[in-house]
Amino acid sequence: MTYLLYTLATLFFLITPAVVVWLCRRLSLLRKIGPIMVLYAIGIVVANLPFHSSEFSAVATLLPNVMVPLAIPMMLFGCEFRRDIVGTQLRVVVSGFLSVAVAVVVGYWLFGKGLKEGAEVGGIISGMYTGGTINAAALQTILRTESSTFTLINSYDIIISLLYFVFLFTFGIRLFRWLYGPKGTTTSTASVEGIDPSDMVEDRSNNPYEGLFSREGLRELAKIFGVAVVIVALSGVVALPCSERWFMVVFILMITTLGVGASFIRRVRTLRRSYDIGLYLIYIFSLAIASMADFSTLDLRSGLNLIAFMSFAVFVSLFLHALVCRLLRVDADSMVISSVSFINSPPFVPMVAGVMKNRDAMVTGLSAGIIGYALGNHFGVLMAELLHLLA
Repeated sequence: MTYLLYTLATLFFLITPAVVVWLCRRLSLLRKIGPIMVLYAIGIVVANLPFHSSEFSAVATLLPNVMVPLAIPMMLFGCEFRRDIVGTQLRVVVSGFLSVAVAVVVGYWLFGKGLKEGAEVGGIISGMYTGGTINAAALQTILRTESSTFTLINSYDIIISLLYFVFLFTFGIRLFRWLYGPKGTTTSTASVEGIDPSDMVEDRSNNPYEGLFSREGLRELAKIFGVAVVIVALSGVVALPCSERWFMVVFILMITTLGVGASFIRRVRTLRRSYDIGLYLIYIFSLAIASMADFSTLDLRSGLNLIAFMSFAVFVSLFLHALVCRLLRVDADSMVISSVSFINSPPFVPMVAGVMKNRDAMVTGLSAGIIGYALGNHFGVLMAELLHLLA
């Protein structure tokens, strides 16, 4: 029985995205919403059904750890790289850290002072919103906060992240592209000025998955997975000797580096379905992540100041980041994808690149997130000490 439940759960996650993509290509309303938002909605509904087996939860927890490492190199194989990318990466990193610092300090004055461990919470979310949950977990140990406080932070982060993505995917990306204007619109060859970011699937006459299970399609699929698996395996071998804190930094860095390197090999670069196969893995990732959002475990009334503090940090830092990036002449897509990498961590970068239809922005986003992973703990400790001084 257990084996059957595991099999059914796996099939649900693997097949549901295909059904959603098919429906999005045929129904104009769903096409406007896009596959990722539809999959998020399905995942949240499933997560909050009264019957929810442990086998289903186990599969949902495992899949993101498999899908994202494979998707990143696949989506990088066809990227084009420009000389100005290093300068852009530096500007978005400076803007990202500065924006989070300002938002956390102001948020602490407004909401954090009323919390029992306000300064420590500020330090944790500073690391979380420049690196990720890994940094937050490390900072909880470093700053010696109560486990109940850390549990609440993680629980509320689910809601805030969902609202953050809903904003970006519905009209946020379009808004920032419009505000930045023609000079601020991305110059990437993978993006077309004026594109509607809510239209997340190709025209039905150009189905990237057509012929995938033909003899030629399966041969190409095997090559794509073969190269991606080799890259992930090599990255794992290099990262394995690292400590728990540095493993993910080195692992993502190696996957990105080898993925970029593979894009310069003509036989890899011409694997025309690699991006779309990687994007399908991100669809699976999106469904799995959303299916873990069990709202029945949240206690909103007991932590209004905490959720207000975290929400303020996320959304104010987003708009400050947009403002500073505009002043630094960073394009809209690089700003958005670096914000996602800081606030939600690098594994979410391919998902947003798919939404924006701008694969070239992935490298900027992943690089920003890797720096966030590396510096997030130091930044969090410094912010906690600063907030103590301001108390």
